[in-house]
Amino acid sequence: MTDFRAHRSVLYLPAANARAIEKARTLDADVVILDLEDAVAPDAKPAARAAAVEAVKSGGWGRRAVAIRVNGIGTNWYEADFLAVKAAKPAAVVVPKVNSAAEAEEAVRLAGGVPVWAMIETPRGVQAVDAIADTPGVAALVVGAADLEKDLGCRVGPVRAEIQYALQRVVIAARAAGIMAFDAMYPDIKDMEGLEAVTLQGRALGFDGKTLIHPTQIETANRVFSPSAAEVEQAHRIVAAFEAAKADGKGVATLDGKIVEVLHAAQARELIAFAESITSH
Repeated sequence: MTDFRAHRSVLYLPAANARAIEKARTLDADVVILDLEDAVAPDAKPAARAAAVEAVKSGGWGRRAVAIRVNGIGTNWYEADFLAVKAAKPAAVVVPKVNSAAEAEEAVRLAGGVPVWAMIETPRGVQAVDAIADTPGVAALVVGAADLEKDLGCRVGPVRAEIQYALQRVVIAARAAGIMAFDAMYPDIKDMEGLEAVTLQGRALGFDGKTLIHPTQIETANRVFSPSAAEVEQAHRIVAAFEAAKADGKGVATLDGKIVEVLHAAQARELIAFAESITSH
């Protein structure tokens, strides 16, 4: 992956809430998802759809990427939702409950060139996640833990051991396909300690960022998914050590007693580029 644009914080907003949309233009979220699915009552969906299109087209989002979450394929609203997406041309269309490569392919067809973010939130989706990730036009995988937990009938604890297999499957599939992966939202907006713990876990597992449901969660996601000053400094040291070794005709370097190979130098350069993309906002 060579796109170093930050996707640390991915905030869901109900597309029917005009005040929330206006406020989102001032928030520090990297991505805003205008939601037409769970956050919108059935009788409000047509108005929310029109509002989402208007919000995308009217601009004013600055560096923030704006996506639209449609209703799932097969629902009463999905065809009109996808038509709206093609008209608005957001940064991505988020498609819930993608269960197979065939459904991913259908979503890509309906999206008409808009990148698809496929939500993995069912047992079938977890089983098919490799094929879904490999579908051309799918640009990211998004974990939907609430529905997955319901379908599994499990009770998820604070370290999410009960669904860690699914989380790791999503990250592995995304990395194999060269696309992004986003961790599930944390439902308790008052439990900042719990949010911190699962966000740190998500970064440790390899996710690119975290989906959020409230503006108070943005700071945690941005901080945890950003390289620390110490990490950036170490990355510069790794690159410098490797370049010095290469200038001496050596294929590897030694730094602080550890071997530095071309892989480590490449990872360090990626971290530096990502950090620079954040500070340039």
